[in-house]
Amino acid sequence: MCFGIDRPTDEASLVAFLGCFANPELLNSLVPRLTDAELNGLLDQITGLMRNHLTHQEYHRLFLKNQGADDRG
Repeated sequence: MCFGIDRPTDEASLVAFLGCFANPELLNSLVPRLTDAELNGLLDQITGLMRNHLTHQEYHRLFLKNQGADDRG
């Protein structure tokens, strides 16, 4: 992972970084240590990004893994 070289490298690095971050063992250790404000802030940031950049159909298909969702935006 390397950030700051160029946009394609940053995008690939972010995908790798988030893949590591999503490790269940890491999350099970980290999440209980978050303050309420940190937990809520992280949730707000992630859901806000999905709301701003995914259609309703993409959200259901990619995040919820629900192939039967109709497209509402």
